[in-house]
Parts: sequence; C-alpha cells; structure tokens
Amino acid sequence: MPGVSSVLAAALLVAVLAAFAWIGLRARRSRTSLDDYLTARHSQPATALGLSFLASGAGAWILFAPPEVGAFVGPLGIAGYAVGAGAPFLVYGLAGPRLRRLAPKGHGLTTFLHARYGPAFHAYAVALSVLYMLTFVTAELTAAGSVTALLSGVPAWVAVALVAGTTLLYTASGGLRASLRTDRWQAVVLVVLLLAAAFAGASALPDAPEPRGAQLGGWHAAITLVIAVTAANLFHQGYWQRVWSAASDRALVRGGLWGALVSVLVIAVTGTLGLLAAGAGLPLGEPPAPLFALFGAGPGWLGPVVLVLAITLVASSVDTLESGLAALVGSERPTLSLGAARWLTVALMVPAIAVALQGYSVLRILLVADLLCATAVVPALAGLGTRLTGAGALAAALAGVAGGVGGALVQDGTLLAVTFPGGVPTLGPFLGALLASAAVVAGGAVFSSRRTDPAAAGARVTPLETG
Repeated sequence: MPGVSSVLAAALLVAVLAAFAWIGLRARRSRTSLDDYLTARHSQPATALGLSFLASGAGAWILFAPPEVGAFVGPLGIAGYAVGAGAPFLVYGLAGPRLRRLAPKGHGLTTFLHARYGPAFHAYAVALSVLYMLTFVTAELTAAGSVTALLSGVPAWVAVALVAGTTLLYTASGGLRASLRTDRWQAVVLVVLLLAAAFAGASALPDAPEPRGAQLGGWHAAITLVIAVTAANLFHQGYWQRVWSAASDRALVRGGLWGALVSVLVIAVTGTLGLLAAGAGLPLGEPPAPLFALFGAGPGWLGPVVLVLAITLVASSVDTLESGLAALVGSERPTLSLGAARWLTVALMVPAIAVALQGYSVLRILLVADLLCATAVVPALAGLGTRLTGAGALAAALAGVAGGVGGALVQDGTLLAVTFPGGVPTLGPFLGALLASAAVVAGGAVFSSRRTDPAAAGARVTPLETG
C-alpha cells in the first residue's frame, strides 16, 4: 500500500474532520427543542434521505468485510453482502410510512414497541439496539485507528480521538440535523474517492484475475449475510430517526429506494475488488486485507486518497451512531432536557472510545449482536399488524434464541458455534433464529383470537419536549 508521511496524514486528518465539523455546526439552530434535536421532524427531501442512508451505512467496514468475502467466498458472497446492505433501507422506505401514520408523534421503533407490546419485549429490543450500536461504533473507531496506522506513522489513538471528538462536537451541538447535513457531503466524497481508488487499483493489477465460480459455501454465505446485516440494521435507532425526519411519505419511500440502490452498488464494487485481488494472486496479508493488497500495487497518490476515504467513511457512520444512541435513550426518557441529551451523547461514547483504543477485533461481537437481532426482527416488524400480542412477541423472540442455538448444534454440533469462532458467519444459527421466531409469529397470527389496534398503540407514544 502506498504510504503516507506522518505530517501529510495528520494534516489530512485535521483538514477533513475540520471541514465536516464546520458543515455540521452550521446546522445547529440557536433555539431548538428536544424533538427537533432528535428527529428533525418532516424536514428532509428524498435526495437528502437517500444520501444520508448511504453515508450512514457505509462505514470503514466496507474496506475490510466485503473485499474479504469477495476474496474467500466469491461472487455469491458479494451478492449476499450487497443485498444485505441495501435491504434495510428498502424496509425503512416501505414500512416507514405505515409507522409514521400509526405513531405521528413517534421518534423511534422501541417506543412504539413499548406501546404495542408492553415492557418485556420492549426491554429486549432496547438491549439489542444498544448492544448493536455500541458494537458498531466501537468497530468503526477501531477501523479508523487501524487504517491510519496502516497507511502512515500516525498512532492509532490519534485517529480514534480526533474522529470521536470531532463527530461528538457537531452531533452533540446540532443533533440529527448536523448528522444529516454532513451525510450529504460525505456520501458524495465517498462515492467519488471510492471510484477513483477502485479504477486506480484495478488498473494496476499485475495479471488478469482468474474467474471464480459459484460454490455451495457461497450460497450459504450469501443467505447468512442477507439475514445478519438486514436484521441488525433494523435495530439501528439512527436509521429510525430518519423515518420521522422525512418531509413526506413519498420522500421516505424514494429516499429508501435510492439509499438501497447506491448501497448495493458500493458494496458490489468493494467486494469485487477483493475478488480481483485474490484472483490475481496478490498476497492478502494476515489478517487478510484484500482491498489494501490491491491498492498496494497502485500509484503513490492512492495512499492519501484511501486515507481521506477511510476518514470520511468512519465519520459518516459514527456521527449517525452517536445521534442514534442519544435518540434511543432520549426516547426512553421523554422528560429529558435538551442539555442533558447533549451530555448524554458524549457520555455514551466513552466506553466505545475506551474499547476502540485497545485495538481489539470486534468482528465476533458484531456477529453475535447480528444473531441476537435476528431473533427479534420478525416479531418487531409484526407489531405493525394487528394479530401478534406482547406475550406472542416475547415468545417469538425466545423461540428465535432457541432456534439460533439449535441451528448451531445441527450445523456444527457445538454450542460454541453461536459465538462464531474465527469470525466466520455460518448459516445454521441465523436461519434457525429467523425461522423459529417466524414460526411462532405465524402461529400466533393463525390461532390467536385477540387483536390489537396498532394505531391506538401509536397514539400512546409520549411526545418529546417541544418547547
């Protein structure tokens, strides 16, 4: 990989993050309410939403995970990852308008689930959301440090501190509007730089890559990644904020479609680059980093481009996670003041920063969090209908846990499979969790005579402070 001098790397870090801070701080309003701080209600057109979905979802993980899947699994693995990355935005675009109508004063999925199902399933959903988002933000900050250290002599902790501090500065100050404003620019920057880096890296391949055929393992990986990524992202509070920020239902549908389409294309590009690197016989490194192996054969200017790309990717996802975590807790405490919400945004990042500074690999933790989300995603979405009760939703989630364990035992014969040794996603636990929870939801819909009005539940959602 073309190296970057420490001085140039530090200058790029400061310059890029300062630009994002300036953009984000300009979104701050002198007088605002907690509701506007956390939802930016009815303010965003379709284009802004589509760019925001792309920027929020495409973190630094796209430089590592899809290329590795492409290199070791092949085209079907890339397809699964790409569909999994885009599918949640389709769900937000298609199911979001109904949730907006059911809970016009809503501000998150978990508060609606509390009104719809009661405290038990709600507590489980909140725990899943916190676990997933904290793990995600830790992974992104760790990636910021890893990429900076890989490309330059700048210590990893400097990148972690600068990214966390800068994004906190503008998200704690401007709330969701700041994240949405920076997302627009970050989406454009990441697409332009990714295409430039992809063209330069692919052009520098020493030999024509050998084609890879479809294999059974590729089908398994594709299905696994669709389930894992989709289920986990549906418990991302930062995305649910954007459901209520949409100017209209039409804007939400179109924004979700655009976000899904561009996300699929971005993941397909990075995954294909990993496939090309492996097919050309490049040394992928240990741990494998196919994308950086490919870029290593490129021109000298590619190093600074990839560094700026990585900073942009991390900042775009981290600021969404920060505002999402604040919104999650703020939604659970509707009497929270605006000042307390800002300090809460800062406080929630402390453990994530502390873990990220250790440089640990969080891939296995992410997979476990994905699996837990897969146990509850079907009953959560079923709350938009009338047939499932709170007891049925909790039973479905517990059945999902049992199904995940059972799927691991059937596939690998050991309970350790649910912890994904080696960080390898396996189909059995995810398919077992999804099918078992879906079976209970279907059974409840068929055999239960009790019906619940989701609109009445949505009307009970407590509005946030608006003054």
